[in-house]
Amino acid sequence: MTGRVFGIGDIHGCASELETLLSRLGLGPGDTVCFVGDYIDRGPDSRRVIDILLAARRRTEVRWVFLRGNHEDMCLAYLGRGGRFGEVWLANGGAAVLRSYGLESRATPKALAAAMPAEHLAFLEGLEWTFVVDGWRFVHAGVHPDRPWGDQTPEDLLWIREEFLTRPHCLSETVVFGHTPSRDVLVDLPYRLGIDTGLVYGGHLTALELPALRLHQIARGSTDVKTRPVPTPPARKA
Repeated sequence: MTGRVFGIGDIHGCASELETLLSRLGLGPGDTVCFVGDYIDRGPDSRRVIDILLAARRRTEVRWVFLRGNHEDMCLAYLGRGGRFGEVWLANGGAAVLRSYGLESRATPKALAAAMPAEHLAFLEGLEWTFVVDGWRFVHAGVHPDRPWGDQTPEDLLWIREEFLTRPHCLSETVVFGHTPSRDVLVDLPYRLGIDTGLVYGGHLTALELPALRLHQIARGSTDVKTRPVPTPPARKA
């Protein structure tokens, strides 16, 4: 790790909060920003979110890592470009994406593909599965607790919840993940640290800063970014 690493939680079409948070992190040469996926769906402006991310990526002094979330995966399946569960995408927030591209809320895959800039389609198709740095592994949803990394499946990485959240896993890294919204970050070290703090539901967008273990957070509808340490959870009962 040559600079700071920031992990940023689920955005879900909330472009204004994303733009403000990125502007307040003071990113510089050697820093890395890893997004854990779910850039689109549900919120007001998925198209603008992708525009913001593409513009950020042009800052080449910062390393940018964009992971695939289950919502991007469903969108790609709807478009016939890989992915899974495209048949339920519209019911899971996809209609908001269609509207953000100027389409009616049940537009066809062909209409969406025609409305999306080629750079947006390439962005979705180029999303990564994981990012590992200095003992931290970033994924979207989590990992199957009983499987080594090489045996994890796309469905594990994009959709898993209870099995991952309730049991220790066998990987050597601490897993940073989104997907499961919570009122505050979910801290269960050394196993996991959850950074989906429910922005689209009226919560916060969270950036986890490593190695300092600091949080940078902006509330839905706010322009104020607040910084605090990662909270220490209560000790586990014996």
